[in-house]
Amino acid sequence: MPAGGSESEGALRILIVEDDRDTREWIDGGLYGEGYVTHAVADGREGLALAVQGAFDGIVVDRKLPGLDGISFIRAVRNAEVQSRIIMLTALSETHQRIEGLDAGADDYLGKPFSMAELVARLRALSRRPALNRESPLLEWGPLVLDPTRHSASCRGERLELTPTEFRLLDILMRHAGNVVTRSMLLEQVWHFHFSPRTSVVETHMSRLRSKVRDAGGASFIETVRGYGYRLQLPTGPA
Repeated sequence: MPAGGSESEGALRILIVEDDRDTREWIDGGLYGEGYVTHAVADGREGLALAVQGAFDGIVVDRKLPGLDGISFIRAVRNAEVQSRIIMLTALSETHQRIEGLDAGADDYLGKPFSMAELVARLRALSRRPALNRESPLLEWGPLVLDPTRHSASCRGERLELTPTEFRLLDILMRHAGNVVTRSMLLEQVWHFHFSPRTSVVETHMSRLRSKVRDAGGASFIETVRGYGYRLQLPTGPA
């Protein structure tokens, strides 16, 4: 937070982890000017020590950092069960690089260079998602239970060990239980692709999620609707 600033009641708290001084100070000053409470550091390990305290609503982290790279930082934050929303900054535009960051647990990514207006818009959008609401209710559907706040899920009382991407997929399916969720919708909401890339990323992750649910006694709850997408559907016969 810039010198002389004071924390505003109810303002969102943002941790900035960026090693380039000019970029770090630009983000810090810009977000502070928009009313956010900010704290900026240059090193991945220093940022992680702050992030795992769970005191931040959002984290803006660069892909390449000294001490601990951005991907490892994000994984460590999620392994600590910290639910802060994370935006990864990257100069890498390749699809697989974006997927790597999102699979690690980032909620969104932003390619460099970017405008302050776009970063603020992304933070506002993320702040409206349910996980930032500490009173988020449990999602229950049949034997499946998902807790958005604790980032945990279970089936018939057995904890599901899900990756961040698998958790987001199950969250979307449960919020639309009984209805078809299209592949395009999943690409947009989970991977933030506003086009349909030639990749089997949805099918691969959905297959893994389906196997974990089935292994926990969830039968064939995740139904493939050919040509459209997927749907949570209770089986009509014995489980």
